[in-house]
Amino acid sequence: MDRIQQMQIFQRVAELGSFVRTAEQLGLPKTSVSEAVQQLETQLNVRLLNRTTRRVELTQDGSNYYQRCVELLADFDELQQLFQQQPEQLKGVLRIDMPTGLAREAVIPALPDFLAQHPQLHIQLSSTDRRVDLIAEGFDAVIRVGQLSSSSLIARPLSQFRQVNCVSPSYLDKYGLPATLADLSSHSLVFYSQQLAGKPDGFEYQQDGKTKFWPMSGAITVNNAEAYTAACLAGLGIIQVPEVGVRQLVQQGRLVKILPDYQAAAMPVSVLYAHRRQLSRRLKVFIDWLQAVVNSDYN
Repeated sequence: MDRIQQMQIFQRVAELGSFVRTAEQLGLPKTSVSEAVQQLETQLNVRLLNRTTRRVELTQDGSNYYQRCVELLADFDELQQLFQQQPEQLKGVLRIDMPTGLAREAVIPALPDFLAQHPQLHIQLSSTDRRVDLIAEGFDAVIRVGQLSSSSLIARPLSQFRQVNCVSPSYLDKYGLPATLADLSSHSLVFYSQQLAGKPDGFEYQQDGKTKFWPMSGAITVNNAEAYTAACLAGLGIIQVPEVGVRQLVQQGRLVKILPDYQAAAMPVSVLYAHRRQLSRRLKVFIDWLQAVVNSDYN
């Protein structure tokens, strides 16, 4: 049995959590399945699976090896397809991270059509404001909204998201509607900082093509998008946010847009991926689709 076959068997055992079920699905003797995994463990000199009478579970090394197996076996399938007249449908796993608001408002609603076109593709979608480590955590790509810090990753621009200023109706009832920057002296801002280390510079706006900040006070600083929006809904102050993230809330009347002449600069949307190898076909197709989605009516 060659290494590719061993990896394929190990992947199925990891997914099913059972040597018996794997043997049944692959039409192999149970002893062959067990030997394939044991040979892998011997070759790698690590324990990949913990065996109990009821369940087979991945060790930490096994979990890391499983993620790489999924990627490598899918790439192997794509390599074979390069020499076919009509390439087969995309298959394998894509592991993607993106901000919660982008996933909820733009990407997930559009996913059914994409997956219907590629029924053999499985997407593992992480949605968090935490800056994940693409390499260490095994992601194929991450989507970032905002300015990028320097890194060794490849960055591809996808779009620009308009920003809007929002408050809740209850906030307007209590503090009134600001019409000018000077009016902001009697208003509060909800601050956003990923590390909760200090406060941002204040209310951001564009003037003569330059970014400026109007100093403001505020009672709360948050470090993720959900809490940022929740603070605004609770009447704690003004937020400045990509329009895509609050579009439904504005349409429902739960948030109100204010100060349209004083909006923050549009936020760039980028996809980042490692350059350690050529883009897989499934990732390239997904990125092209994602760019069309975010540029359709979300910018």
